[in-house]
Order: sequence, then structure tokens, then C-alpha cells
Amino acid sequence: MSAAEPKHRTLCVFSSSSNAVAAKYFAAATELGELIVRNRMVLIYGGGIIGLMGAVAKSVHRHGGRVVGVIPHYLRRKEIAYEAADELIVARDLRERKAIMESRADAFVALPGGFGTLEEVLEILTLKQLRRHPKPVVFLNTEGFFDPLLEMFERFYRERFANPEARRAYHLAARPAEVFAYLESYRSVDAGEAAP
Repeated sequence: MSAAEPKHRTLCVFSSSSNAVAAKYFAAATELGELIVRNRMVLIYGGGIIGLMGAVAKSVHRHGGRVVGVIPHYLRRKEIAYEAADELIVARDLRERKAIMESRADAFVALPGGFGTLEEVLEILTLKQLRRHPKPVVFLNTEGFFDPLLEMFERFYRERFANPEARRAYHLAARPAEVFAYLESYRSVDAGEAAP
């Protein structure tokens, strides 16, 4: 890898598809999109045009970057797909969508979101624990959004439902710039060290 090449070429973003969330979350998503381009990365995401998903994708395009969307056919039919994506992959269902995003990504970041976002990022963490991939996983903790989830993780460790070494499987970033600082410094952890 030359010094000019980014350490990670593709970033998978999990995030909300709701337009009803507060402006502070949209601001962070938009900033993340700009930084994806500045760091010469390609966005891989769920293919939607609405919510934080759409905000990230449109920001990437606005700053001259490349967008790869992956959307199940039944969501595309609802006209919520970002048809302007440089590559729009139409998956059979949510399971295939996740598998495609996982295989195409060099790194993962979870923005604030609901049940779908949580399910996606926790599957990626579980796969990392099971030694199915060594890729970095980051929570963008805008305004402390993920604090309750992280406290639940701490309860896992306290009550021995998970090995405390699992803390090494993910990183917490308060601001978008911290995501990329972490990715740049990331050293792959032996997933066995993070296994429960």
C-alpha cells in the first residue's frame, strides 16, 4: 500500500431512515459524508434516500465521492431508493443486503438509528467475535446517543455474559472526525481476544 492510498477503501454506514429525527443527527451525518470523500473512501450503505442514510449519501455526492447503495427490492418499490447512487444493488431481502454490505466493506460505522441500525451493527460485532472478519467497527456517538447501549454492554461484562476483551472489538467516536482518526490508527485485533 502506498502512502497515497487510504488504509480502508470502503466504509459501510448503518443509520436511520427516519426524516423525523433531530437536526443535530443530520448535521453529523452530513459531516461524515464530507469526511468520507476527504479520506478518499467509498460509501457502502443501505441505499435509501431518506433519513440519515440519505443525508450521508447526498453529502458524499455533493463533495464528489462515490456511493454504493444496497437495497431490498421491496423497499426500492416504495420509491425510497437513492437512484442517483453510482452503483445501486437490489437485494432479495434484508439478509442478502447485509451480506453484500459486509463483503464490500473495509470498515463499519453505526450512526444513531433504530431497530434496523442496531440489528445491523450488532451482527457485525457478533461476526467479529466469531472471527469471521477483523474489520474496524465504530459507533458515532452523537450527543451521547449510544450511551445507554454501551451501559448495557458494560452490564454484559460485569455479569459475565460477555468477555471484557470484547471492548476491543469496537470503538466509540464522539464526532465524525474521530471516526477517521481511529480508522487511520486501527490495528486488527485477534478476534479470539474479543470472543466471549
